[in-house]
Amino acid sequence: MRIITSDFKKGFVKIKITDPEDLWYLSQIIEPGDLLTAKTTRKVKIGDGEDAKVDKKTLTLIIKAEELTLDLESKVLRINGKVQEAQEFVPAGSYHALSFEPDSEFKLEKKEWFSYQKQKLEEAAQSKHLYLICLLDREESLFALTKKSGYNILLTLKGEVEKKARFSDAKAQNKSSSQGKDFYQEIISQLGEYNSRYLPERIILASPAFYKEDLAKKITDPDLKKKIALATCSDITETALNEVMKSPELKSALQDSRLREEKILMDDLLREINKNELAVYGWKETLNAGAAGAINKLFLSDKFIHQRRKEEKYDEVEALMKTVDSCQGQIHLFSSEQESGKNLDGLGGIAAILKYKVYT
Repeated sequence: MRIITSDFKKGFVKIKITDPEDLWYLSQIIEPGDLLTAKTTRKVKIGDGEDAKVDKKTLTLIIKAEELTLDLESKVLRINGKVQEAQEFVPAGSYHALSFEPDSEFKLEKKEWFSYQKQKLEEAAQSKHLYLICLLDREESLFALTKKSGYNILLTLKGEVEKKARFSDAKAQNKSSSQGKDFYQEIISQLGEYNSRYLPERIILASPAFYKEDLAKKITDPDLKKKIALATCSDITETALNEVMKSPELKSALQDSRLREEKILMDDLLREINKNELAVYGWKETLNAGAAGAINKLFLSDKFIHQRRKEEKYDEVEALMKTVDSCQGQIHLFSSEQESGKNLDGLGGIAAILKYKVYT
């Protein structure tokens, strides 16, 4: 995301979307009642009677947001709302949907900007931090690529003791590899291909026991070697990816990774819950803690926010966030598609770490 210009005192920011992940960030920032100004196309009827025809016109419209739909598969964010200023062929008060995708530019205006919303904008505008993760043991490896809001599993590679290997990608499509090729060389070849394709900042090799060190010794490509960081994992599974992302061994390598930050925050929350000390979860308990000014860190999942909007109860959530913000508390939004967000949804989609205990 690129911030073209901003003036939060006047309540607006002009944005250019540069990455599909920006759409997720915007879906957490844009709210009903916000004003959005953007170029769009609209079918209009020109003429009357038999001479009438329908044509597409490019217009600049201002709408007041009412409904938001995020389609990550199609990489489109749609905002539906009422047109605020009449244009040729488009009367004020009529409905129109703006569609945003990579390369879209628009102006976003709010009556009030929360600090967490500004923080999310800054986070999305930061350079994208990509890390290639390879989990491996003697007979299996898994490749994944981190994103700002999670990770994508790219490929699993299974090798046999007889030095035969077979591939299966994340969609379970299989392809055979040549027989007799050293399994470590298969992995190194795949690392080289992904390094050229995605240009990751770091390449993380993780394994039980000594396999990662053995593999690292076999890597001779200088561009690969300089990016390597080592970590430990218990097995070669998606769960182990979460384990690696939380590893203290990767603190320096992953200090800017949002995914790692989310996992650490969630671990802190679960630790406090298990100790039955400075944590609450669920809507009623979190609301009571907010009213007492006791929230240090507020956690919300996008699934929870979407559900409250659907139930037309989002105003209550917004009021809670405003209270936390005014008390210098932190607000953290989690994607329900990722492990930490799923954990949060298991707690009701909302929770908080407290400054002090609240008794009810």
